[in-house]
Amino acid sequence: MSKVVVLGAGIAGHTAAAHLRRKLSKEHQVVVVSPNRNYQWVPSNIWVGIGRMKAEEIYFPLEPLYKKKGIGYIQAKVVSFHPEGDALEEKPFVSVEYLYGEKAGTQEKVTYDYLINATGPKLAFDLTEGLIPGTNKAYSVCTYDHAEHAWQGLKQLIEKLKSSNEKAKILIGTGHPKATCQGAAFEYILNVEQELNRNKVRDKVEITWISNEYKLGDFGMDGMLMSVGGKPMHSDELVEMVFADRGIKWILGAGVSKVENGKAHYENLDGEHKTEEFDFAMLIPSFSGHGFKAFDKNETDITDKLFKGFMIVDADYTPRPYEEWTVQDWPETYQNPSYPNIFAPGIAFAPPHTISKPRKSKNGTDIFPSPPRTGMPSGITAKLVADNIIDSIKSGKPSLHHKGSMGNMGAACIASSGYGILKGRGISITTYPIVPDYKKYPNTGGRDIKKTFGDIGLAGHWVKLSLHYAFIYKAKMKPFWWLIPE
Repeated sequence: MSKVVVLGAGIAGHTAAAHLRRKLSKEHQVVVVSPNRNYQWVPSNIWVGIGRMKAEEIYFPLEPLYKKKGIGYIQAKVVSFHPEGDALEEKPFVSVEYLYGEKAGTQEKVTYDYLINATGPKLAFDLTEGLIPGTNKAYSVCTYDHAEHAWQGLKQLIEKLKSSNEKAKILIGTGHPKATCQGAAFEYILNVEQELNRNKVRDKVEITWISNEYKLGDFGMDGMLMSVGGKPMHSDELVEMVFADRGIKWILGAGVSKVENGKAHYENLDGEHKTEEFDFAMLIPSFSGHGFKAFDKNETDITDKLFKGFMIVDADYTPRPYEEWTVQDWPETYQNPSYPNIFAPGIAFAPPHTISKPRKSKNGTDIFPSPPRTGMPSGITAKLVADNIIDSIKSGKPSLHHKGSMGNMGAACIASSGYGILKGRGISITTYPIVPDYKKYPNTGGRDIKKTFGDIGLAGHWVKLSLHYAFIYKAKMKPFWWLIPE
């Protein structure tokens, strides 16, 4: 009998647990450890953040589902990793701490044969002074409760504008010099603009995009050359066209360092320190590792064997100049090199380097996006990790047959604005590969232009809406859920 422990119940963790349970016989244990009691379909937080969906429509409780499917569930947070066991426990284990109920505050050893670290990122609001969601007129849509709070703030502003002749400023983008997830902020700004139009107050609001990107449409992937309507177009041209059409202003190369009541302080690449005022802001925070510690059998600290901020996997972390980075540096199996029974798919793995070109301000401040690993990459890498563990258990010997680098993996992003069957526009961007391969595609920015394309229209909005229902269905493990791709 083998015991597989999955840390985290987000897109990566939940996906891995679902595939493990479906393909392994009942003699093998699958256990999920997560401090969260609900699964949430994160992409739909955007609609919660404009009041077009209720939070209850994008999440469901984990415990009843896991109990029904035969998946163990421990609602607790991970405290430390012990991949060799300790003096009292021979098997490897993670130490967890219960946060709720009668066991709150107590710790427990959870042993494993295989461990999947899918803990995702820590939402490091604390790395930007004053960025705590719901304070200083600044909000977040990173979780469903944050998104609900954001809608309340936006709704209050809209009601105020409806009943007065006042003007307002809205600021949306990144809230840290190295924040990622520009795509979520991009989708939110389009939805907010649409909501202002729907409420007939758009003419009273100045909307500004603020980002650490060097160019519009970078999205942490160094931008892309794509096919739009059969013609080549750079992503910055597409996004500029969209913003110009909607009257959205933009500030680029901006590293937000502090937020006060209605003010965002930032440094630009020229080294200038500036301030942007706002009446409502949604700024994506920095993502960081959780600060886990690891210990060997003798309780010696071995954190540097497992973590480099996020978890170390089969990537090439050799420090090199930007010009020498290659697509081959990226991991394929997400296996820790020191402990081969530990894996880290999704956002939990440490990237070998950024995808966007690193840039510093004239003062030496790093201002550029961190690499994105959300959405499709999280689901795909979680499934391949699960499949390798399944093969290893069934064959009785280590197997790494399933591989998938972000250098040969595509991703689709649909930024939909508006809501409903007949109202809405989707901006669809498909990229292949996520990490550009400049040797294979030297003339098209490191990507296959036949598989990298953009489109604007109602069809993309329909796809986005249908994906919401499809992936909630999949996450609930309803009949034939596995036929829906990651």
